[in-house]
Amino acid sequence: MPEAKPKQEHPLANILINVLLPVIVLSFLGKDPVLQEKLGKTVRPWHIGPLWSMVIALALPLGYGIWHFIQTKKGNFFSALGLVSVLLTGGLTLYLWNKDGSVKPNADILFGIKEGLIPLILGFAILSSQKSTTPLLRVFLYNDSIFDIPKIESKVAERQETTRYAMLLNGATRMFAGSFFLSALLNVGMALWFFRGFNEKAVDALEKYNEIVGKLTGAGFLIIGLPLMGILFLILTRLLKGLRELTGLKDEELMMPR
Repeated sequence: MPEAKPKQEHPLANILINVLLPVIVLSFLGKDPVLQEKLGKTVRPWHIGPLWSMVIALALPLGYGIWHFIQTKKGNFFSALGLVSVLLTGGLTLYLWNKDGSVKPNADILFGIKEGLIPLILGFAILSSQKSTTPLLRVFLYNDSIFDIPKIESKVAERQETTRYAMLLNGATRMFAGSFFLSALLNVGMALWFFRGFNEKAVDALEKYNEIVGKLTGAGFLIIGLPLMGILFLILTRLLKGLRELTGLKDEELMMPR
């Protein structure tokens, strides 16, 4: 009897739990209840402050990473990315918030650098992993949960198209890395735009800071997320077209059945 194939992870669920949900937790649970009372605003049950919100946000990728390791005996790249993202966001917030209710200077620049840092690192990591045994293109996009890679590579070898196959994947890698470099630039610009006019010494500086972070999170999905989804669609379209030409297979034969 052949071994049962392990259940495939859904890439979007992976990103949602490990990266997006922790950022949302930091944005909407991170309001300080003491400050809310001081400003005469209603304290909601979910206002637990920046420290505890960071603890909960860290628990999401950490818990998912442990579960994934138990299931597959492999580490989870997105869990590691989520942990780094939470530590950067939560750590920066704890650093910037002063006990007197003010915010340290240059919050806009520091937050902009933080927002651009992860996609910048990912872009370089994708490029540098191109020659390694585990290229990150195969982690994010061209992986065996989406494509029937053994069948594709068997056909490529059979038709002696190995060189063109490598060129196709190299081109997809460069485009994919470029999308992260674009994301880094847009993230920095958007942070500077949303923080314009921010008064770090105002009575409600911490409240305004938290509102800006929340707006950045929401706007990022539209201003940055949608264009990047378009780029990913373009990469997939080019990849499928190239694979069809190299293998002679149809789209439904290239993709894993769902």
